[in-house]
Amino acid sequence: MSEPMLKIDSLVGGYGSVQILNGASLKVDRGAIVALLGGNGTGKSTLLKATSGLIKPWSGSITFDGERIDGMRPDAIVRRGLVQVTQGKEAFPAMTVEENLRLGAYVVRDRTKTAQALERVYGYFPVLKDKRTQLSGTLSGGQLQMVCIGRGLMSSPKMIMLDEPSAALAPQVVMEIFRTIYRITRDGMTVLMVEQNVRMALLLATYGYVIKDGAIAIEGPADKMIHDDNVRLSYLGGTVANREAQL
Repeated sequence: MSEPMLKIDSLVGGYGSVQILNGASLKVDRGAIVALLGGNGTGKSTLLKATSGLIKPWSGSITFDGERIDGMRPDAIVRRGLVQVTQGKEAFPAMTVEENLRLGAYVVRDRTKTAQALERVYGYFPVLKDKRTQLSGTLSGGQLQMVCIGRGLMSSPKMIMLDEPSAALAPQVVMEIFRTIYRITRDGMTVLMVEQNVRMALLLATYGYVIKDGAIAIEGPADKMIHDDNVRLSYLGGTVANREAQL
């Protein structure tokens, strides 16, 4: 078996003196979509931030594409091909859609590659091409999320980590975002996705982890987890259901 694209081993960390992660371990195989699930405050976003270098782990290891990256600066991690799209639909409102997208290619020196990446993003999100000269501050929530994901794709990463990509979006927009995530992996990219829309995440993913109190509590193939009583009773309430045919 080939080594995983991402391997997190016994990660401990937090903010200041507040410990959030308590020995979390997971792996993401190349070309997979992996869902990281759990309630509020369980450590999902903290795990992604530690992986992308936004916070420094206290102990444990993070290996990406065969190289230890724990403790590296965020820009160094991006240059190695690992990108995080943070929660919150953060875009610069006074900049156009295309200007926001091009910011994601700041580590790319080749203008031809940047142009190719831009066209690839427009292929995933045609509405952004139509609105490329529009100020981002005038976009809908769903369009802003597309800008944020598209900006993450502009450096042509090997792997992208998505933090709550469906948060606060209308159901139809959620379906469009999830279909695009599927297309991204079909084009060869690896995805780690934090989601509270558990049913949709498990329908899309190949493997899933449930984090609780900063450590992995449940893991397994996504198609089995969706029928697991422990997962269903604890985490599947209030999610979008019966969408298999639309993916």
